[in-house]
Amino acid sequence: MSVALFTHPACLEHDTGPWHPECADRLRAVLRALEAPEFADLLREQAPRATRAELERVHPPDYAEAILSIVPPAGEAVGLDADTLMSAGSAEAALHAAGGAVAAVDAVMEGWARAAFAAVRPPGHHAEPRAAMGFCLFSNAAIAALHAREHWRVGRVAVVDFDVHHGNGTQAVFANDPDLFYASSHQHPAYPGTGRAEERGIAGNIVNAPLPPGSDGAVFRRAWDERILPALADFAPELLIISAGFDAHKADPLAHLRLETSDFAWVTARLIAQADASAKGRIVSVLEGGYDLPALAASAAAHVRALMRA
Repeated sequence: MSVALFTHPACLEHDTGPWHPECADRLRAVLRALEAPEFADLLREQAPRATRAELERVHPPDYAEAILSIVPPAGEAVGLDADTLMSAGSAEAALHAAGGAVAAVDAVMEGWARAAFAAVRPPGHHAEPRAAMGFCLFSNAAIAALHAREHWRVGRVAVVDFDVHHGNGTQAVFANDPDLFYASSHQHPAYPGTGRAEERGIAGNIVNAPLPPGSDGAVFRRAWDERILPALADFAPELLIISAGFDAHKADPLAHLRLETSDFAWVTARLIAQADASAKGRIVSVLEGGYDLPALAASAAAHVRALMRA
């Protein structure tokens, strides 16, 4: 069965300016890599806009309204914090980013795709229910997870995150719900400062594997093999969602882990095995970080290649 790719041109219209690392060229690089002949069998789909009801499963109505109402004039931007800003196209981009994650869940739950990758921006895993931060406006993976539970009645949903930065927003949504599971490997210390190993959630449903700066693929793989994957197997998710950030690559300028492209293929294969074991193979991936364009493109291609070979 094929892999579905969800994206939308609106995601390129979130204009962060000429010097911001989270730029439209990131998504262009990923999509260009996925135009290679080996990806010809991808089911290429338009990411729809998320509905207000979908957003409000995670974000209170007043927060969603506040974000969507920010539409500065063309060529101008509004800063939400030191790192996070909105341009004229940002609200529309954020709706399609969250909607792409939701549509990816629908694709695997309806059964016409075995796996799905939402190549969207802005990213989401730092967005807390009432706060935009870390380049993120809406919590895309968490919105997709709660959609799976509310719309599809999936009992146990897991989000796993290999971005170099801890997904504080996803953790904030999941920590007090024992039927949701969040696990993350990430550099520590690093932005946003959360993700310590002792942060365990209400029922051990939060698993953090902080990695010291300079950690390479061997350290990364050991953390997943010894800490994250056993806990994920114990949780036995009925749907597995990946926050797929590729900024732990050794070439990335925003942090100091030393992963190779092959490490992302390796962890993807391990996650596919867990989806096969407990989730009828149903696996969804949502793009998060990655700021060196060649490394991002190669790593995202390796990730999707692994999904297609499952």
